Amino acid sequence: MDTYYTIEEKYLQAVDELAYGENPKALNLLNGIIGDDPLYARAHFQLGKLYYYELKDYQTSGYHFKICVELEPLFPDVYYHYLSLIVFLDMQNKVKEIAAKALTVPGVDAASVYYLLGLFNEKNKNLANALQAYRSALMESTCKKQTGDIEENITRVKLKIQQGSVYQYYLQE
Repeated sequence: MDTYYTIEEKYLQAVDELAYGENPKALNLLNGIIGDDPLYARAHFQLGKLYYYELKDYQTSGYHFKICVELEPLFPDVYYHYLSLIVFLDMQNKVKEIAAKALTVPGVDAASVYYLLGLFNEKNKNLANALQAYRSALMESTCKKQTGDIEENITRVKLKIQQGSVYQYYLQE
């Protein structure tokens, strides 16, 4: 049985367990950390990721991401995953709120935030807003692969806009 002396040691061990796919051990350690110190924001972040990506428990994931943002609003890593979750869940008001907040935090990947905003708007048939968000993502992008993906999305949205305009008929009196 391992003995950990500080919360930081427990946290680092939990992150290691997650990296090795030992989700039950990581879950146990992270819940222990929250039990000892409910204000440890990064444990909430890791729990949010674990519940979102591995356990598919979106409500619990959202709870932990929300707590992390409230406890440590300048922690940039949480915003992409939290925004990804609320885009997936189609939570319109929350998407705008979290995206706006994320774009003010130093260290947040703005290209990814704009990309998720584009995806959200595209899913909701707001194609003009999607195109604008994807263009903003392109301007912020510094990675060749990400740039290529964004350009594909821009092309796809333009095609959707073009297809939509071909089939619009107007009745004039």
